[in-house]
Amino acid sequence: MKPSRLGAIIIGFCSLISFSLNAASVDAGKAKSAICAGCHGQDGNSVNAVWPKLAGQHASYLSKQLRNFKDGSREDAVMKGMVAALSDADIADISAYFASQAIKGGAFNADLVALGENIYRGGITESSIPACIGCHSPSGDGNGPASFPSLKSQHPEYIVMQLNKFKDGSRSNDSGKMMQNVAKRMLESEMQAVAAYIAGLQ
Repeated sequence: MKPSRLGAIIIGFCSLISFSLNAASVDAGKAKSAICAGCHGQDGNSVNAVWPKLAGQHASYLSKQLRNFKDGSREDAVMKGMVAALSDADIADISAYFASQAIKGGAFNADLVALGENIYRGGITESSIPACIGCHSPSGDGNGPASFPSLKSQHPEYIVMQLNKFKDGSRSNDSGKMMQNVAKRMLESEMQAVAAYIAGLQ
């Protein structure tokens, strides 16, 4: 293939990605997110610790989760009903809206933070548990293009709940079973510690 043609294809592909990202409307998403507010808060900062904060989360990750709830690859009876009527445009708009909001800090057990930091930043060698920073970054911001979620300031109770779901297999929509393989090696005390550290990240 000639370099000029390859360049044109690459430019066209990048333009398509850019168009898709720009096509999502934060304003439209704000209006459509009214169905989410009861559990997740109007600005995506839920007050119930078992319902995740969505504010500041990567739109790519939120969109994936909503699609997974819709197609059944992530199971939750309540969420399946909530997303059933959402179109692809609705999902993109809602995800864009929550991604545009600022996440707020919350409560966590400060006594667990030191151990949690060790696990998050260094992993657990004896259990072959890798450091969380590899996917979720040192700051807890995650990686949007890879659909690795931002974790910072998330409810620790929610994080522990999801780790246990990955551990027992009731959640399995992680890429390459990465989280399942990590969680199955973790003790409950280790989950609670790393969740406390994550919750304290700003």
